[in-house]
Amino acid sequence: MIYHRNYILTIGFIILFVLLLSFKNWDSKQGAEKEDKEKATLIKLDKLAIRPDDGDTFFYKDLTIRILGIDAPEIIHKEHGIFKDQPYGRKAAEMTINILRKAKIIEYLPFQDDKYGRLLAHVFVDGELLSIHLIRAGLAYENISYYGDNGFPDLAEKILKAVGESPRPPFEVPYRWRRRHQIKK
Repeated sequence: MIYHRNYILTIGFIILFVLLLSFKNWDSKQGAEKEDKEKATLIKLDKLAIRPDDGDTFFYKDLTIRILGIDAPEIIHKEHGIFKDQPYGRKAAEMTINILRKAKIIEYLPFQDDKYGRLLAHVFVDGELLSIHLIRAGLAYENISYYGDNGFPDLAEKILKAVGESPRPPFEVPYRWRRRHQIKK
C-alpha cells in the first residue's frame, strides 16, 4: 500500500515536472518572439528616394510605407474616395516630409503589409520615432489603443507616453472624418 502510494506520488511529480518544463519553454519562446521583433534590424532609407504622400504615409522606391502607431488627418486622395482635405491634413503632410528631408538618418522597422498593400512600419528619424514628432506637434492621434502594439510593446509605450505629454489634436479623429467624407466606390 505504501509502495503503491509512493509510486503514484513519484509519477505525479514527474508529470508535474514535465508540464512545468513544457510551459517554461513555451513561455520563453513567446518572449523570444517579442524580443526578436523589438531587436529586429532597422532598415536604412535613402532620403533622396522618399516621396511625400500624407502625414502618416510616404513612398520609398517601390514601397508605400504607412507609419505605425498614429493616424494623421486626411488630404485629397481621389483614388480612395477622399475629395477634400481634412483640416490640418496638409500641415501634417508638410511636417512629415520636412522632417524626412532634414533627417541625417532615416530607418524603419517593418511589421507587415496592410489590406491596401502598404508596408506598416515604425519609422525612425535620427533615432527618434517619427510618430512621436507628429503627436507632439498635435498633428496625429495614436491608434495603438485600437490596433494594439503589433508586437512592439516598448515602442507602443513610448508613443502612448508622448500622447500623455502632448496637446490634443485640434481636428476630428481621422477615422471618424473618413466615415463622414469618404465616397465609397
